[in-house]
Amino acid sequence: MIPASTFDGKRVALFGLGGSGLATARSLAAGGADVSAWDDNPAQVDAARAAGIPVVDLRELEWASVDTLVLAPGVPLTHPKPHWTAELAGSHGVEIIGDVEIFVRERRAHAPGSPFIAITGTNGKSTTTALIAHLIAHSGRDAQLGGNIGTAVMTLAPPSPERIHVIECSSYQIDLAPSLDPSAGLLLNLTPDHLDRHGTMQHYADVKARLVAQSDVAIIGVDDDWCRGIADRLEGQQRRVERVSKDHPLDEGLFAQGALIRLARAGKVHELADLSGIATLRGAHNAQNAAAAIAACLAVGLSENEIRAGLAVFPGLKHRMQPVAQRGKVVFVNDSKATNAEAAAPALQSFDPIYWIAGGLPKEGGIAALEPFFPRIAKAYLIGEAAAGFAATIGAHAPFEISDTLENAVAAAARDAASDTAEMPAVLLSPACASFDQYRNFEVRGDAFVSLVSALSDTKMLIDVENNGERHG
Repeated sequence: MIPASTFDGKRVALFGLGGSGLATARSLAAGGADVSAWDDNPAQVDAARAAGIPVVDLRELEWASVDTLVLAPGVPLTHPKPHWTAELAGSHGVEIIGDVEIFVRERRAHAPGSPFIAITGTNGKSTTTALIAHLIAHSGRDAQLGGNIGTAVMTLAPPSPERIHVIECSSYQIDLAPSLDPSAGLLLNLTPDHLDRHGTMQHYADVKARLVAQSDVAIIGVDDDWCRGIADRLEGQQRRVERVSKDHPLDEGLFAQGALIRLARAGKVHELADLSGIATLRGAHNAQNAAAAIAACLAVGLSENEIRAGLAVFPGLKHRMQPVAQRGKVVFVNDSKATNAEAAAPALQSFDPIYWIAGGLPKEGGIAALEPFFPRIAKAYLIGEAAAGFAATIGAHAPFEISDTLENAVAAAARDAASDTAEMPAVLLSPACASFDQYRNFEVRGDAFVSLVSALSDTKMLIDVENNGERHG
């Protein structure tokens, strides 16, 4: 835990008592703050009370005496309208921050300049974050991984010069972290997302840009207009910018050409890494993720040899294009995190031929946007509520069957793929749907896929089913 000592003696209201909220409340209390915590969910209030967290209905608080309101990231700050706690804080001139801001203040107070990598972007940030932490840890250094990737930042070990913090940041967290100043800030890409929270694409982009605005080096993917404009603006302000591209060569920066990652400097091009043969980094999107991760690791002192050694054994991120097993020539891939068509596109682009397991609770737009990838599909196995609708879309382009359940789909896809004469057919779970019609969340759905695959005869598992999806070796 990081005790929030910079809040010693201050009165702090905290709203949102999920996992990160509880962790932040404990951190503030350990640092000497006078904490009053609350949540709109009575069950979470009860859980916090049982854990010894001081709970107070913040509507009854004397706000004139409050120094800070700490909001959980998912609580609306501005759009579609401010949460009632934000309105109360605003009317009394109380600052509103989140847990990442507390971490930033602790770093400044106790270990200024200690290595800190922050990552954001619309797509790819979790894979990039996990890859950076893996490369650092594989080199023998202390990597502290947290933030939006699932580990509350205040539960990590405190900042220190010998410790590298690798923190994934959502736009919500950035919005609540005005002092964010990483050693290396990564902005991977920007496409319309979370506009119900941010109102406009411009506001969303402005929030994301704050992560790189005060970083020692801003590592920016420049394959979309929004990010390219942010990179241009920062360079115009004489900030240090490292450009990254998966689409075209650069005069300065890191870029991908197929599976090769290259670095351009002063008119010379140097090959940094070859991703061919690394199953967990297939596809152009992962080339961008890898290039950005390499740039970040170079910025905090890793050598090229250390980076190449770590890349070769990257286990991938669970439920994101994760190769989980092989049966003869057939590879089984868990991409359960693909909960909409856009998220499924990278996997469909990365394998051929595909025995595609898709469906669940459908999202608006269905899978029509994936039509360019339908020629790669040897057969589709459709499950859940979306099965009939997906069948209507794909039926004119590829064979399909209504499997209804994941169990039926895995059995049928494994049977059909086994007879394929291609070099490496893939049985791919990339649902392009939410899971809630049949599973509690995408993680449970992905774990079910792995278990079903492990039960197939003559199957070599590439991950340890009993050990949270970690790879053997």
